[in-house]
Amino acid sequence: MMGIELNKQERGKTWASLLLIGAPLLPLAGQAEPVTYTIDPAHTYPSFEVDHRGGLSVWRGKFNRSSGIVIMDKEARTGSVDIQIDMTSIDFGFDDMNEHAMADDEGMLNVARFPAATYSGQLTHWEDGLPTAVDGELTLHGVSLPVDLQINQLRCSPARGGGEVCGADAVGSFDRADFGVNYAAGFGFLMYVNLRIQIEAQSEGV
Repeated sequence: MMGIELNKQERGKTWASLLLIGAPLLPLAGQAEPVTYTIDPAHTYPSFEVDHRGGLSVWRGKFNRSSGIVIMDKEARTGSVDIQIDMTSIDFGFDDMNEHAMADDEGMLNVARFPAATYSGQLTHWEDGLPTAVDGELTLHGVSLPVDLQINQLRCSPARGGGEVCGADAVGSFDRADFGVNYAAGFGFLMYVNLRIQIEAQSEGV
């Protein structure tokens, strides 16, 4: 009988050892994982403000077609943003201005050669479980430079049909001449661009 008891104890120790060894390989119950949110192009319209004639007025426009993803791990406080913008969808609300901006003239967007712009970055400065900034890089007109965004608003809620939908409003600014889009700099036009990215994105239902 004593031998049987010892065998049982040894077997118990063996199983316990195996469980301890294997524990790091098994996901902990309730452990959060990164969630991928696909941008809803019907509710995402990157927009901008640019100077006209050295402070005479401010022109505003937007891009009608964009796509991309946002990845967030709220528990780990990490995440990323990747957005693609169709430069041929620029819309000032004035067709002549749209065509002028897209032209291959010196200092213009030249969308025939550079049909897309991209923005990618890391979600940072987390507060109350959500990011308040993006440290990122803008690629425009074939040039890639750092452009950071401040997230003024971010809210997530359950989506109909499952998953989660998040909406945000992010703002930033850059000098367009740094990207080679320097049309009319010699005529006193200011080179600043105020960028605002209005975005909604949804994760898949479980």
